[in-house]
Amino acid sequence: MSSVSCGKISVIIVNYNGGQFIGAAIDHLCLQSRPPDEVIIVDNASTDGSADALDLSRLPGARLVRMDENCGFARANNLAANMASGDWLALLNPDTEPQRDWLEQLEKGVARHPNVRMFASAQIDANDTDIIDGAGDCYFILGVPWRGGFGRSLAELPAEGECFSPCGASSLIDRATFLEVGGFEESFFCYCEDVDLGFRLRLQGQRCVFLPEAIVHHHASAITGRHSAFTIRLGTRNRLSTYLANMPAAALIATLPGHILATLYLYVRAFGKPYAKAMRHGVLEGLKNFPAAMRRRKVIQKARTASTLEIISAMSWNPLQLHGRKVHVWPIKRSDKIAGKP
Repeated sequence: MSSVSCGKISVIIVNYNGGQFIGAAIDHLCLQSRPPDEVIIVDNASTDGSADALDLSRLPGARLVRMDENCGFARANNLAANMASGDWLALLNPDTEPQRDWLEQLEKGVARHPNVRMFASAQIDANDTDIIDGAGDCYFILGVPWRGGFGRSLAELPAEGECFSPCGASSLIDRATFLEVGGFEESFFCYCEDVDLGFRLRLQGQRCVFLPEAIVHHHASAITGRHSAFTIRLGTRNRLSTYLANMPAAALIATLPGHILATLYLYVRAFGKPYAKAMRHGVLEGLKNFPAAMRRRKVIQKARTASTLEIISAMSWNPLQLHGRKVHVWPIKRSDKIAGKP
């Protein structure tokens, strides 16, 4: 049992046709050395019977919330966050297996960085534990996010440090902070909503710490499919909306030509593959949503407190990092006084 306390932790899992994965996630939560104070499972009208098969009797404080329709990952998490009683929200995908001390390590991270409001876990490929699934989310200066270290050797897993934002599959975020900024952008439905949230919090002076000892095994995109048309279309659409709404004005003007070229590069790399069509549709939907992104931008930028330099300093400027999906985690400098920043 952990000897430190960060207050109550509410674990939130959004399930949609999670099959056998959601049951395994619950099994691993039952074994936590630091038990969750509350577990809220939101089932988005699954049709595979996965919600009916859940046995929550072994997990005190667990409850199942059934939706009448699939309202999306973003909205379901927001609903659960509003229901939660914890001080912290531990967001967990149904296709993850949190290791025994996952919550304990997150709690210790909070104790080391008492003024940090979001933390990223170390995600390891559940099918090959020598491979990284993610070391926080990264953001390239031209407006392209990626999951740090995805598909790379576990030997490249970085030490504790700062990353751009946490991956929504296994993140820890202060509940009050989450609610104050409106939670996830519900129009995204799913994909890129975690990067968008992390970006908005950075604009308000927050930072994200990557915790390599807080380990979760992840069956990446096992439910929706990594290269499914659905995944590519929404990911592309939401990536464009995230960039337009959040990038500081000076950086937006300076990087827009590069963003267009980066989008073309990603499309060329996909050309000839089945998901190229879905990428085109995603771009078109993103352009169609331009007015909505601009309306959201006004609200976001009005609440901004961080300087443009602070924001772009947290981004990757190395195209080789993006191309190779390398990790982008940097040391926490003493001069930054991360524990004392707002």
